[in-house]
Amino acid sequence: MLHSLVAACCSNPTTLNGFLDALHEFDRRPRDMVLNGLAIFDEHNVAGSYGSIHRVLDETPAVEVPPFRVVDERTRQASLQPVKAGLVIFNLKDRRIVQMQNSASPSEVERSGTAQHHNGLSWTRRLHHYELPAGWRIVP
Repeated sequence: MLHSLVAACCSNPTTLNGFLDALHEFDRRPRDMVLNGLAIFDEHNVAGSYGSIHRVLDETPAVEVPPFRVVDERTRQASLQPVKAGLVIFNLKDRRIVQMQNSASPSEVERSGTAQHHNGLSWTRRLHHYELPAGWRIVP
């Protein structure tokens, strides 16, 4: 999946929706899961009143926390905690990929590579070759 996330950056997305749309070309699973999770977050949390997400962060194992927005220091800290595969930050605005911890992939994030296609049900034999545009930086 990490390679698919990096490959999605090749279209130079500048928004979350643009990134998720680009990712959808490689992996059909994340877009709806993320957008639906954020819609639920928005229904339960309003500006200045974040008790709902704080309860989720307190009561839910980290690997099961649904998508959420960074709205305060508590959610910022939660967003920086490695879960399962680790923590890689995709900064679309500054075109930086920050690999803080990566335990899922035997290799580091690289400027070029191959992403396997996922059709929403299973991995396929279809491969996507990618190379990040020159404006992108990978930060260890």
